[in-house]
Amino acid sequence: MVVMSKEEIINKAYDTGNTKPARDAVFSVIELLNTGQIKVCEKTNGTWQVNEWVKKAILLYFKFQKITPTSAGCLEFLDKIPIKKFNIKDEVRVVPHAVVRYGAYVEKGAVLMPSYVNIGAYVASGTMVDTWATVGSCARIGKNCHLSGGVGIGGVLEPLQARPVIVEDNVFIGSRCIVVEGVIIEEGAILGAGVTITKSTPIVDVRSKEAKHIKGKVLKNSVVIPGTRKKSFPSGDYYIPCAMIIGERNESSDKKTSLTATLREFDVQV
Repeated sequence: MVVMSKEEIINKAYDTGNTKPARDAVFSVIELLNTGQIKVCEKTNGTWQVNEWVKKAILLYFKFQKITPTSAGCLEFLDKIPIKKFNIKDEVRVVPHAVVRYGAYVEKGAVLMPSYVNIGAYVASGTMVDTWATVGSCARIGKNCHLSGGVGIGGVLEPLQARPVIVEDNVFIGSRCIVVEGVIIEEGAILGAGVTITKSTPIVDVRSKEAKHIKGKVLKNSVVIPGTRKKSFPSGDYYIPCAMIIGERNESSDKKTSLTATLREFDVQV
């Protein structure tokens, strides 16, 4: 008798459309996501990889689930995915009305102000998800990060090969920033308030006489603010949004001190 792995079972069910035999495997994978034992995105040999079969499990989970009423105190919801439950042993601070969907994982030491974390997402220890910030499906947030008020971190379930947003360790993202379409924010970066970055947003490094253009990734320890650049159209020249790298965060073992010093040095609004 051939014993198939969870990955094999889920891939077969997704590809053939015969989902019934995969039910137990799918529910098992969602529970493993919920407890942080597996992840949608993992760094292998210095490169972020997407576990497509895990995303398939999430999509199949939606098919198995029915819309049911759930509640959180006096609040009532109708959804296919239950709300994640925390207890004191989790050592996570969850401020009303922070909402985390079952199938997302939040490590010990994280702080969730009134915010939203979607299924498949991973929030590491020491990170604060501030008021009205959102972490999309399957997005990965590293250790000791700060997502300021109103920050939008994009996730993605389909297409399967698409990478969600990845925020590495010790990153500070200022108020009302939007980061979507699989952008990677590398370790130690600082985004000033109001920066919007998609996979096609020009990230312009203006620290030298000749500007350098990057897309899809904010470099390690970069200090980034919103900017504009001139672009010509048939009707004339217009200024369109971009992100500008104006400096670099000082390397320091004391990340809080280096963050404060860098914000002051470059007069970055947060």
